[in-house]
Amino acid sequence: MAPQKKVAKKQASVKKKAMDEIVPQPADALKTQNRFINRDESWLLFNRRVLEEADDATNPLLERLKFLAITASNLDEFLEIRVAGILQQMEEDLGLPQKPDEGGLTSDARMGRLRDWLHRFAGDQDQCWTDRLEPELNAAGIRLVSWKQMSEEDRLFAARFFHDQVDPLLTPVTLDPSHPFPRVLNKALCLALLLRHKRKNRAGVRSSKVLGVITIPRSLPDLIVLPERNGQRNYLLLDELIEAHSERMFRGYEVLSRAAFRVTRNSNLYMEEEESRSVLESVAAELHNRRKGDVVRMEIDVTAADAIAERLRINFELEEWQVFRTKAPVNLIRLMNLYKEVKTPELKFPEFHGRRLQLGPKARDVFDELRKRDILLHHPFDSYNTVEAFIAAGTSDPRVISMKQTLYRTSADSSMFRALTEAAQSKDVTVVVELMARFDEASNIRWARELEDAGVQVFHGIYGLKTHCKLALLWRRDPDGVVRSYAHLGTGNYNPVTARFYTDISLMTARPELTEAMQRVFRYLTANWEASQETYRPLMVAPITLADDILALITREEAHARKGHKAHIIAKMNALLDTKTIEALYSASQAGVEIDLIIRGMCALRPGVHGLSERIRVRSIVGRFLEHSRIFWFANGGHEEVYAGSADWMPRNLYERCEVVFPVCDDAGKHRLRKEILETYLKDDVKARLMQPDGTYIRATGSGTRLSAQDWFMQHATAADTTQDRQEPTATTALPAATVATPKKARS
Repeated sequence: MAPQKKVAKKQASVKKKAMDEIVPQPADALKTQNRFINRDESWLLFNRRVLEEADDATNPLLERLKFLAITASNLDEFLEIRVAGILQQMEEDLGLPQKPDEGGLTSDARMGRLRDWLHRFAGDQDQCWTDRLEPELNAAGIRLVSWKQMSEEDRLFAARFFHDQVDPLLTPVTLDPSHPFPRVLNKALCLALLLRHKRKNRAGVRSSKVLGVITIPRSLPDLIVLPERNGQRNYLLLDELIEAHSERMFRGYEVLSRAAFRVTRNSNLYMEEEESRSVLESVAAELHNRRKGDVVRMEIDVTAADAIAERLRINFELEEWQVFRTKAPVNLIRLMNLYKEVKTPELKFPEFHGRRLQLGPKARDVFDELRKRDILLHHPFDSYNTVEAFIAAGTSDPRVISMKQTLYRTSADSSMFRALTEAAQSKDVTVVVELMARFDEASNIRWARELEDAGVQVFHGIYGLKTHCKLALLWRRDPDGVVRSYAHLGTGNYNPVTARFYTDISLMTARPELTEAMQRVFRYLTANWEASQETYRPLMVAPITLADDILALITREEAHARKGHKAHIIAKMNALLDTKTIEALYSASQAGVEIDLIIRGMCALRPGVHGLSERIRVRSIVGRFLEHSRIFWFANGGHEEVYAGSADWMPRNLYERCEVVFPVCDDAGKHRLRKEILETYLKDDVKARLMQPDGTYIRATGSGTRLSAQDWFMQHATAADTTQDRQEPTATTALPAATVATPKKARS
């Protein structure tokens, strides 16, 4: 057995044991199937909601194009991880337990259902492009052209580009016994050509057909910008340009047919613990496997000759269902380049910049402010510059003497990264870097090494647990001579780029009870510090306390309801899959607790089922910004409690990661989270979809003036700064209906 497969089997055994402890195995699979939505199908329904935004004519045209590209990127990851994992289970017969959130189905049955879903979705993506977006782009003077559609002038322009920049990088391969099939990297775009030698043999017979392959270099732009003529902006895809010149690369052959194709490979990492390796070395050693894992899917142009498609299918050892013929350009993610290239403001969302923090009149700096009050920020409506400035103080403020921070994902030119390296020159700096943030492993390895070279103490958390919590802690010798600690706790990554289009919550505080608990969390991360559950209070920390704490909060709300008190839970997160938590919510609903869930993506809970979950309502909001904040509010018999943090209610967050959920203690912060933020999401009837008991979603409907939560937040951010009183959003404070509903209108 191959080493990779041995590791997978070993990991599966460990995971099975863990799942036996986490999820009670049901005796009645049918009962479980009825109580839970299949997680993979729930994810596909989420991606369909994103596709609906590409179809939504009230969105600006280029934003719709962007949404379509996002669905393709999402689908890539789903195939690389989820579908690849199911196929591997089928191949290895690993004997993993069938989890309740997978409907109690075997791997074969799950895969059978997913095949149909995947092909239907791919067909809907094609239709969105060919029937709607492409014609509308053409009408707006924006065209993706083929070589045949180009003018002679544009062909000369493109030909010069080909000869100067493209041709030297190409390596055409003709497949024969001395030239085996080239190694096609994961998600690399390629051209396949059906060839036949022009010469005849001595018997006067033409040779048999052979296959030629050209891998399109990733170092070149996907899109060639052609000179604008008479207001018409034409663009040529790189593979179209190479295809037009392909005959010159196979001299002596007749090109019978050609087609673009792309393969998606298994991208799961299978790490095996070795005493001789650090975590960093182990991850680096395994990354190369991602590029050459088993092929899960092949995309190929719908016009491809059967002879090409079949030869490729056999070479990659694919079943017929794994071949996806597409009418749209192969690899729709490339359309994001068109979004970036076209500089037409009226075809995009208007620029938006979050409001900057306004300090109190007597505050000299943010530290003065934090000694007086906590600061709660809602990004991107509140500028992320405040958080960047807080981290940068580690470098610029001579009174800061030490700092600690977690890093999960950040950007290549992150100001935070620079601040940490500069601060290390004069201060004690400790950073916990999560190396295995999916698809950011290579960049995180590079940053970890650069941080170490700069003198930062770098740790990688606890082996076997991803470090997903978002924490930064600064120690400062204040003007009165006292050393105090100041903290940032968040729901989002320390990434200034994604902070512009992810919604997240930040809490900045100097409360000793929070900062001291954070210090104990850092000791847990760097020293695997063993301590009692109470050690980390008032924080809830996974995998130590969080799962039990969430259950206790739900159970407490249920107890209030059983006593006849008003009981209510509002929870906002990215996904809800943990079956223990779902069962607790079902029980609370039956006891009389009103439950409102705002869940962007996967949800295994069935809402609105009589006798089971009739008091539970689930809504999903997909809009301009990616909903990423996690907020949890409990009525608690009139003594409300509200929390935010990095964790969704999923097994991986509760049991397999280090997560931190923190309380918001001050009244102003509680009021803002409940009455401004959560209430607005619950009133959204423009971008919200309501989940039905069968797992499908329908558009929310309202009466009178319609309200888009994200639009309202932008409007409110423009009209007020963080020190002004906030108002509870109502229909009269929302954007006018015409502004929300009219396509291509600028939004304030």
